[in-house]
Amino acid sequence: MVKKIRTYSTEFKAEAVKKISDNNGNISATAKQLGIAMQTLSNWHNKANQGKLVGTEQYDPDLMTALQEIKQLKRQL
Repeated sequence: MVKKIRTYSTEFKAEAVKKISDNNGNISATAKQLGIAMQTLSNWHNKANQGKLVGTEQYDPDLMTALQEIKQLKRQL
């Protein structure tokens, strides 16, 4: 049996992370409401807190560009 991999839009991810605060920070309850895995929502929440999730207030495109450049330069070394 092949497991189907679900993909979510950046808008959905951002809205899901915002809903966590509506549930007083309860990731488990929010995941159940949205019908997604708790670990998936937790990963999105962690990325948002690190500023790596597009569509959230913390997201900084300049920071992401710099991080990608650093990764590329490390590979070249």
